[in-house]
Amino acid sequence: MGRRRGIMSDRLKEELAKELGFYDTVQREGWGGITTRDAGNMVKRAIEIAERNLQNGQ
Repeated sequence: MGRRRGIMSDRLKEELAKELGFYDTVQREGWGGITTRDAGNMVKRAIEIAERNLQNGQ
């Protein structure tokens, strides 16, 4: 079974990682090096941004 392509762009993931303070870990260890909590916070933040954009008609 193949890997599914992610919904978030690499650029967005990098921006969120920087905002949330774990981008240095991503640079050192790759995405597999972040904690489950960090991954969850990243998804939560992406959802907040998407909802705000929908409310603003973007």
